[in-house]
Amino acid sequence: MAVLSKIRERSLFLIIIIALALFSFVLSGLFDGNMFNKTASNIGEVNGESISREEFAQQVEFYRMRSNSTASNSLNIRNAWNSLVREKIYATQLEKSGVVVGEKDVWDAIVTQISSQNGAQFANEAGLFDPEKLKEYISTLKDNSEEDEAGSTAWLSWINYEKGVKKNLQQNTYNALIRAGLGSTLLAGEEDYFFQNVNVDLDYVYVPFTSIADSLITVSSDEVKQYVKAHANEYTVKESRDLQFVQFKIEATEEDENAIKAELLEMIDDREEYSAAAKTNVTIKGFRNATDMDDFNGENESDIPYDPAYYNKGATPTIIVDSLFSLNKGDIYGPYIENGFYKLTKINDFKQLPDSVKASHILIPFVGSATADQTVTQNEEQAEKVADSILTVVKASAGKFEELAKDLSVDKVSGAKGGDLGWFVYKTMIPEFRDYSFENKIGDIGVVKSQFGFHIIRIDDQKNIQKNIQVATFSRKIEASEKTENDIFEKAETFASDITSGKDIAEHAKDQNLKIGTVLGLNVFDDNISNLGSQRQIVRWSFESTSEVGSIKRFDIDNGYAVVMLSSKNKAGLSSKGQNVRNILVNQKKAALISERSTGTTLDELAEQNNVIKRNSLAVSNASPVFAGAGRFTVIAGVVTALDENVLTKNIIGNNGVAFALVSKKTLPTELQNYNGNRKSLERFLNTRSLEIFEALKENSDIEDNRAVFY
Repeated sequence: MAVLSKIRERSLFLIIIIALALFSFVLSGLFDGNMFNKTASNIGEVNGESISREEFAQQVEFYRMRSNSTASNSLNIRNAWNSLVREKIYATQLEKSGVVVGEKDVWDAIVTQISSQNGAQFANEAGLFDPEKLKEYISTLKDNSEEDEAGSTAWLSWINYEKGVKKNLQQNTYNALIRAGLGSTLLAGEEDYFFQNVNVDLDYVYVPFTSIADSLITVSSDEVKQYVKAHANEYTVKESRDLQFVQFKIEATEEDENAIKAELLEMIDDREEYSAAAKTNVTIKGFRNATDMDDFNGENESDIPYDPAYYNKGATPTIIVDSLFSLNKGDIYGPYIENGFYKLTKINDFKQLPDSVKASHILIPFVGSATADQTVTQNEEQAEKVADSILTVVKASAGKFEELAKDLSVDKVSGAKGGDLGWFVYKTMIPEFRDYSFENKIGDIGVVKSQFGFHIIRIDDQKNIQKNIQVATFSRKIEASEKTENDIFEKAETFASDITSGKDIAEHAKDQNLKIGTVLGLNVFDDNISNLGSQRQIVRWSFESTSEVGSIKRFDIDNGYAVVMLSSKNKAGLSSKGQNVRNILVNQKKAALISERSTGTTLDELAEQNNVIKRNSLAVSNASPVFAGAGRFTVIAGVVTALDENVLTKNIIGNNGVAFALVSKKTLPTELQNYNGNRKSLERFLNTRSLEIFEALKENSDIEDNRAVFY
């Protein structure tokens, strides 16, 4: 944004201000006691064992490195917390069980890992895995850990890898103990077989709850509270916050766009400008006459760098392809808008190039190249001489290319195929390789250097030779000017001031044609806020003790500002908001009402009393709980399959209604000679429940979470 240039001009001043602000923050921490508050000295506690800030920071750093810094900080914090909680819960359980995972167990697990077994650096002269080589590798990592940041990072990664192996061993060992107790017996298998396969023919009356209007049922607030209290586990909620906010986006105005367009138009031709250094007017070369486009884009601060590549019609943006390919060399197209940028494009050159190439290569590495490992000792000059020697040999005897690729190329994948890389398109390869492959002819062989080493390239085939274009494009991102930024800031500040002064946020937003956003049930560890994205700063503010209901604050967010009002503080405890308690109680009262009025002694009388019809259904079972004419009722099927024949059973309450049934025929399944298959099936089902082991352990653990104090 335009304001960035102002920031750069005042960088020293800003550094001083930031330093003073940080110092003030530290002092405020000393005085308010937060920095040395014993209750907040640790990130958390699991079953009496603390999670220190240092331990937690290391784990967060591990997840940051593992994601190559692509994951958000909030995600890394959440992953670190879950990992440490899991580790400590299992450690507690293993200690209680008397199970110890020792160093030898960890080492045995490491040496059996595929990554260890297949690591070339861990193989002996016979090509077999050698544990001593692995020990040497670990020792080298430790020795290099104090030399530089890369060595320290590599050692930390290894330590975390060892910890990960140990954690997996601990968890798998404990889970195996639990699963050992989740077996089944032949008797249980037999019982399950009969339970699933007993089927009944029956006459029945089904009265759905929907047959009684909700308006006829009254549920008091006291009844709701009593139900919630009786089902506390289902209705316990965490502390939360409700917010309302108005977003003020910093976006370019039409005036800003016109100014950018005018800037590009002025840039096309040479112009005279006064030079303070020369004390006279000098000629500034324009876009049309510039010859070094990389230099031109750099000097004029193009927002997209110069791309010297060639493109055919299929690779050129559709909105400009016809226009560009109809121009002559040196012609200029634009200014035009594409993907949020104003652009000027000049035709540099045309070439006839294939759209795809089939090539082979032999790759020779050197110390420092991307493909070099510890076995590579030759420097760049030596590697180039080797590549030139290979080039001489394959030019003299083309048949030796495949053999040399297999023996000498560091690219083992293509080397195994005689260097064959197959077919590839223009953008697939790095520029040096691409340019040689596409700009030379079938059968040509040459050497090019890249970041990976020296490539001896043979062009095997080419397809679809066609016209390609090379363009020079200057780009300016369409963004708000400094004036627009200031206007938006003033608008956000004024809005915040008006709300603070007593105006209603919703009405004031409507008056100014602004959209108001609402966030309900914001938790202390949440990160995202509606369409504002990741906003931990707002979440933290809403949970601060100084933030009261009705508090207003303006926040700087990506590409603008947000004026936020804390509209509600919701305490932790029991709440009926999570589920519709009223519906549950309404259905209970409907079931009681149906039972009360159903005094008949036959199904016909019961059907008449409830204004429904009597139905008949055949072969209802727990495996197939379908009632003809009514639907699928699992709960009711579980009851009727256990009934005796010719006994009227009333008031069978299901999920959505009440049933009355008379079983006319009950059929037992054929006895089996062996119920081992059923036992195994039941055992498999029980084993799937072992996946819930950790959640059960977590639910019964004493966990104190202080992350919100620090993050």
